[in-house]
Amino acid sequence: MIPLRGNRVPRLILMLVAAVLAAGQTPDLERAYEALRTKDYDSAIQGFRQALALAPNQSSIHKDLAYTLLKIGETEAGRDEFTEAVRLDPADDHIALEYAFLCYETNQKALARRIFDRLRKTGNQTVAQAFENIDRPLREGIARWKRVLETSPDNFSAHEELAHLAEQADQLDLAAQHYETAWKLRPDRRALLVDLGRVWTAENRLEEGNTALLAASRGAEPRTAEEAQELLPKRYPFVYEFQRALDLDPSNTPLRRELAYLYVAMSNHAGAEKELERVIQEAPGDLESKAQLGLLRLDRGDSAGAMPLLEQVIAGADDELANRIRNVLHLPPKLQKREEQPSTTGSSDIKQLADKSLEKGYLKDAVKYLLIEHENDPDNFDVMLKLGQTYNNLKDDEEAVKWFNLAQLSPDTATAQEAARAYRNLKPSAERFRTSVWVFPMFSTRWHDLFAYAQAKIEPQMPNWFVRPYLSLRFIGDTSGAVELAGTVGPQYLSERSAILALGVATKSWKGLTGWFEAGESFRYAPTQQDPGRVVPDYRGGLTYARGIGAMLAGGAHGLYAETNDDGIFVSRFSKDTLFYSQNRTGYTFRAAEGAGGFHAQLYWNWNATVDGLRQYWANYVETGPGIRFRVEALGPLIFSVNALRGAYLVNQGNPRGPNFNDIRAGIWYSFSK
Repeated sequence: MIPLRGNRVPRLILMLVAAVLAAGQTPDLERAYEALRTKDYDSAIQGFRQALALAPNQSSIHKDLAYTLLKIGETEAGRDEFTEAVRLDPADDHIALEYAFLCYETNQKALARRIFDRLRKTGNQTVAQAFENIDRPLREGIARWKRVLETSPDNFSAHEELAHLAEQADQLDLAAQHYETAWKLRPDRRALLVDLGRVWTAENRLEEGNTALLAASRGAEPRTAEEAQELLPKRYPFVYEFQRALDLDPSNTPLRRELAYLYVAMSNHAGAEKELERVIQEAPGDLESKAQLGLLRLDRGDSAGAMPLLEQVIAGADDELANRIRNVLHLPPKLQKREEQPSTTGSSDIKQLADKSLEKGYLKDAVKYLLIEHENDPDNFDVMLKLGQTYNNLKDDEEAVKWFNLAQLSPDTATAQEAARAYRNLKPSAERFRTSVWVFPMFSTRWHDLFAYAQAKIEPQMPNWFVRPYLSLRFIGDTSGAVELAGTVGPQYLSERSAILALGVATKSWKGLTGWFEAGESFRYAPTQQDPGRVVPDYRGGLTYARGIGAMLAGGAHGLYAETNDDGIFVSRFSKDTLFYSQNRTGYTFRAAEGAGGFHAQLYWNWNATVDGLRQYWANYVETGPGIRFRVEALGPLIFSVNALRGAYLVNQGNPRGPNFNDIRAGIWYSFSK
């Protein structure tokens, strides 16, 4: 059972968030909202990030960036932005709830449970149910594993599973108890030390937590060691911390070796010798430890104890170490072929030139110097990260993605995380193709019919092209098919009742204006009496303009708003007619409700007009009336609308229905892209 929420489809479906560009917004932020309104999500993300670079403490920008990332399926990146938004505005329970759902979806169930637990105390039944859906399996699992341990107290898996469940349920004492028991049963599983250190730290047992994490950060497999290092304090450990860590993990040879070298640095040679002797006992092939111990004994005059160790090093496979010992003993070095080294001439100067070019905005020069620096030092991940960032600023996302992909392999955690985040955010824009789908079923009382409109598009990513091709599949249909009208000969068909497969081209949006054209074939699932053909050529195209100001139905906004959607369309099927539509709404967006699954609504007034070039009665009318649009967070990406309209025909010649009409239209909008 999961919390009451839709799948990973984000909150914002109609991304018409290009609200009134309030005074004081930066140009980057204005461009971000403009791109968001036209569904150019990659540009919107870039604009939001640039705006945050100037105003990192603006919670609203973090929220809008999070919603945009969710729109393109970047759930973890969106969650990270919500983390910042919640930190900056902890009183916003609506955002906290969204954050909790995302934490659950990205497997941070303990954090999700904690937030749900806090919010359910406000009386929100949806949150209470979500908390119960997480907490009940934890309670049942804890009880089940406790029963197992009653009959099998040394069952390692039972202790480990019970500890994991207890930690998720915030029963930290119980979790620590069973992590520690599991570690004692399996001291080779150092990942348990990370778990134990994390829980002890959460219990404010900081010294014990650091002890476990220090042991896990040395001698464990790389991923476990990195996790432990991220949780440790950003300083070098003290001697007593090494000693405590060895008490907890006495077989940790790398940890003991590091303590020995720390003793050497502190001139505590007796302590160093003691630890090195233990290291060599546990790892007889450790030539470096033998060399260090031999040199310590030699330094205090114990040649008899030193020379057997140093002779083993000289005879060993490490020629460089052997020559260092030969040099100490005044023996001739072992000759070896010199390995060819990469040239690093001028590396420092080149780095300075690259940094200065970046500082002054000379991006092309910066790329040139960074590439030279990369050739001189191919393992410098910081250079790779800078190359990715510079190519991104040059809008060469394909190259940027390559460098971010390399930089995320950096052993430095901060560099790797920054590169991985940039790679996740940028990779969709570098994909060769993007798919978008929208569906709009609608019922009309005027016709007593259910209509359905839908389109799926696949288009190549061509960021530097003003005109882009695409493949389109449209569906236009209804359930009634035709009605009999007085004064007409034969039935009147209410829709095309077709699936239309076409190739098209579209321009990039410019200030809300987009041009497009499609050529294809219409496949009729129900041919008409007048035109029985099942496959008919179809050509259509036109201009589309969309603009919104004020508080749109997105991002928790509320207040006055206005929007317009205008289309001029040529359709070959309608006797090569050209139609003009203008749909306008002015109204008020209400604040999203805390309960009721996150109910968010708009009340507005419609001002619509339709005309055509051939002056046909059905294509020339105006209509007006009230409407409501709303969405419910718990239902995911669905927007519902109901409109009560009064209309008047502008052309009545051949009109069998009279000059005026009433209509109530109810519809559901759904869309996504990836």
